Amino acid sequence: MTDVRQWTVPGRVNLIGEHLDYNGGPVLPMAIDRSLTIKVRPRDDSIVNVWTDRPASTKATFPTTVQPGDVDDWAAYAAGTVWSLAESGHPFPGADLVIESSLPSNSGLSSSAALTCGIASALDNLFDFGLGRTDLALIAQRAESGYVGAPVGIMDQLAVLYGEAGHAVLIDTAASPPTTRAIPISWEDDGLILQVIATGAHHSLADGEYAARRDECERAAAELGLTWLAEAGLDAMVTLTDETLKARTRHVLTETARVRAALNAVNRRAWTQLGTIFTASHESLRDDFQVSCPELDVAVEAALEAGALGARMTGGGFGGSVIALVPLEGVATVREKVEARYDSHGWGRPESFVVHAAAGAHLVSES
Repeated sequence: MTDVRQWTVPGRVNLIGEHLDYNGGPVLPMAIDRSLTIKVRPRDDSIVNVWTDRPASTKATFPTTVQPGDVDDWAAYAAGTVWSLAESGHPFPGADLVIESSLPSNSGLSSSAALTCGIASALDNLFDFGLGRTDLALIAQRAESGYVGAPVGIMDQLAVLYGEAGHAVLIDTAASPPTTRAIPISWEDDGLILQVIATGAHHSLADGEYAARRDECERAAAELGLTWLAEAGLDAMVTLTDETLKARTRHVLTETARVRAALNAVNRRAWTQLGTIFTASHESLRDDFQVSCPELDVAVEAALEAGALGARMTGGGFGGSVIALVPLEGVATVREKVEARYDSHGWGRPESFVVHAAAGAHLVSES
C-alpha cells in the first residue's frame, strides 16, 4: 500500500506558568528536540491499527467507530483521538499508524499531547480535513479529557503544534480560542543551556490528584465570583477562608506574576533573574500547590548546588521532570550531582539531557 506519510511531533517543556492553562493565566512552554515519529497510511475497512515501540513492539486494533471505554492503557490516547475526530465531524475510513518515541515515558514532557496531536495532524493531512492547528489542539485535548479521563488544559497541545526552533510559545489561555505568540529565546547565545532531569518518578495526569487541583481552583474561582482564577486580585487572600483554596489561589496569582517577569527577563537576556524565577516557581508548586514530590525536590536542590542559575519541576507534577538553566560547562556537574544524590536515597538513576527549542508537529516525508 502506498501513500505512507511520516510526521515528527515534539515533546515540550513548560518554562513557566504551571497549572495556569486551566485557570486562564499566561503560559510559556517550548517544543523540544525530543520527539515522536508517526508513520500513517490509509485503510478502507473501518479499522485502525497502531504499532508502538513503547511498550516494546506493542500493537492495538480498534474500529473507527471506537467509543469511550472500548480501549484502555496507552492505546486509549490513539483511540481517543480517533473518537474525538469523529465527534468533531471528521470520520475516516481507517488507517495504520506506527509510532516511535525518543521521549522518556512518564516524564512530564507531554508525550501524551505529542501522541494525540501527532495522530490528529497526520490523519488531518492524510484525509484532507483542512483543520487548523488550534482546531487540532482542541481535538487532541478532548481526546485526553473526554476519552482518557485526564482533565488537561490546552497548553501542551498548543506548544506541540505551534512550536518554533529558537522560540518559546506564549499562550493566552483565557482567550477564546486561545492565542499564541512566538517568543525568541537566546540563552544559548550567552553560554547557557536548558537541562532536563527526568526523575523516573511516576507521572500520570489521569490520576486523581491532578483533577483534585483543578477542582480546587474552580471552587476558589466560584467563591470569588470569577470565570478564571487568574483574574483574582490580592484581596482574594482575605476573601477566601479555606486554607487549601487560599494556597491554590496564592500559587495562581504569584505564578501569573512570574510569567510576566520571565518574559521581561527573556527580553532583557537577564538569565540570572530568569533562573531565580524558575526556582521561585518550584517553591510555590511544592508548598502552595502541593504537586511536587521528593524526587523532584531533590533534583532541584542538587542542580542548584551544582551551579544551575535556577531549576523547577515542569509539567503537571507528582513526578516527571525538572528543568535547570545551566552554564554549558556545568552540564556534567549538574548531572553527576543529581545522580549522586539519587544514589544516596537508593533511587534509580535519573535520565539527564540537554534540550533545544524545536519546530512543532510537521510532515517529514510522503511516498
